[in-house]
Amino acid sequence: MTGAELVGLDDVRAAAGRLAGRLHRTPVLRSTSLGRLWGDVRLDLKAELFQRTGSFKPRGMLNKVLALPAEERARGIVTLSAGNAGAAVAYAAASVGVPGTVVMPATAVPAKVEACRAYGADVVLTDGDLVETYLSVVAETGRIPVHPFDDPAVVAGAGTVGLEIAEDVPDADVVLVPVGGGGLISGVAAALARVAPGTRVIGVEPETADVMTRSLAAGGPVRMPEARSIADGLAPPMSGAVTVAHVQAFVERVVRVPDADILAALALAVTRTKLLLEPSAAAPLAALMTGVLELPPGTRVVSVISGGNVDLALFGRLTTP
Repeated sequence: MTGAELVGLDDVRAAAGRLAGRLHRTPVLRSTSLGRLWGDVRLDLKAELFQRTGSFKPRGMLNKVLALPAEERARGIVTLSAGNAGAAVAYAAASVGVPGTVVMPATAVPAKVEACRAYGADVVLTDGDLVETYLSVVAETGRIPVHPFDDPAVVAGAGTVGLEIAEDVPDADVVLVPVGGGGLISGVAAALARVAPGTRVIGVEPETADVMTRSLAAGGPVRMPEARSIADGLAPPMSGAVTVAHVQAFVERVVRVPDADILAALALAVTRTKLLLEPSAAAPLAALMTGVLELPPGTRVVSVISGGNVDLALFGRLTTP
């Protein structure tokens, strides 16, 4: 264990109270055809692509901002992100009327950069080390740092996804969650461990950005600056003490999938469900498609569709299996 404090059910419920009326309760959608095709399981999709800003991220970011003392919140907030966390911080800042800054890699999807700016945030693009640039911006601006995943308040906000799954699919056997830095799976697993302890939580990450798998093997956080994947939201340059501790405590296992399988699952999922998934959201579906999970027929599966902020140019690369 890393020694980080674990988020409790009261923390998640407090987050749900703060977020009530500010964010959407996203639907759970049945995909019978994909479930039959991919192992004859009963497949539901928790559609976080319908959340504000197009991903689950505002749950954690807005909870963090709302939990800050008023005098700190007034200083503004700053985060580092490849896209979705940045848009969520920009949205959170705008919604409470404070300045926001997002530090992004120069290679970020242009649409995600513009989304941050559209919500009113300042965007700092860098070709250098993302973390070092972020820390320098924090020092220069005096704004409050909001980590994209490694913060108990961010994890608690993400945990509201788990509460909703438990209410909407109380007989779920397995919940599949995409893993980047681990904020989403940490919150979902922490919530389900308390309200639906019979539900297994399994994470899925790209083979070329397997920072959580490496962290679990190392027994603590690691850095992976070379992480790259078509699922850009799942390729952070590091893990964190908070999220690694939660995955160690509450997640059954984390499996890896290659980018080629993510793209194949994405193409088929878009074709069958008509949902505009981003690659990160398709990673769990790739694990289901390839059979790497070895789930028995009839298993009740919920896959978290984490976002839908996709670069439309990507669709020129897709072919339906």
